[in-house]
Amino acid sequence: MALSGKTAVVTGAAMGIGKAITEILLKNGAKVVLLDKNKAAGESLVEALSKEYEPDRMLFRECNIQSDEEFKAAFQKAVETFGGIDILCNNAGMFDESEWENMVSTNLVGSIRGTYLALEHMNKLKGGQGGVIINVSSLAGLGPLLTAPVYSATKHGLVGFTRSIAVRDGKW
Repeated sequence: MALSGKTAVVTGAAMGIGKAITEILLKNGAKVVLLDKNKAAGESLVEALSKEYEPDRMLFRECNIQSDEEFKAAFQKAVETFGGIDILCNNAGMFDESEWENMVSTNLVGSIRGTYLALEHMNKLKGGQGGVIINVSSLAGLGPLLTAPVYSATKHGLVGFTRSIAVRDGKW
């Protein structure tokens, strides 16, 4: 996977799957904009990754994807810093049924928001160069997780949204 010259935005980049995605993108030559609401973890990760990869290929932005304003500002900073966006990995998520409204806002609405922001920047009809959008779901998006109905709903919704948007906008 040769990604030299490509710019990727990764949400939930500071830990877990997001951290692994970030490392793979860097290993394959991409510039990466790391978005996470955990500022300390994000800054620590960039510091650690700077020992192995060129620091000028990374940009960390503290960003809560529930905030339209913060998310838009992060995309704008990515464009200003690296000249465009080629890849979006909507990875940020949470699993806490007691915080179900935040979970819906993060797992589903945040990914929808990120997708639409990426489409604005990537759309060839608007001067973009096209690109790739990856929406990270889970097995709960394919079948019910009986102990977590809201989590399952967010992941089912994300799978449905991704399939629909791919059919509608996947050709540009």
